[in-house]
Amino acid sequence: MNQNTTTEAPFERIVSAPAFRRLLQAKRAFIVPATVFFLVYYFALPVLTGYWPELMGRKLFGRFSLAYLFALSQFPMAWIVAGLYLRAAARFDRQAAAILAETAAAEQEECTG
Repeated sequence: MNQNTTTEAPFERIVSAPAFRRLLQAKRAFIVPATVFFLVYYFALPVLTGYWPELMGRKLFGRFSLAYLFALSQFPMAWIVAGLYLRAAARFDRQAAAILAETAAAEQEECTG
């Protein structure tokens, strides 16, 4: 049986930890701007094509218009954003693992001490 003397559950202890709040802030600082950037980039094509067809219809390379190249650029852009997120997610995972390790160590200390 666990003879934990505190009334705080492990989840509550984790959520109230400053390191956890910093983790959430770091995630928000990456995810919100990345999402806004991608949505603006994604919806720019139909908006620009609808409101400025003469600009988007301009030929840049042979028969390829600006709209065509912009549409094709969305594939590498999606991969770039995904790659950046993978790097950031690995950092978030390391921070989360450290938080869990600190919590487990604190619980172990309370149980033995």
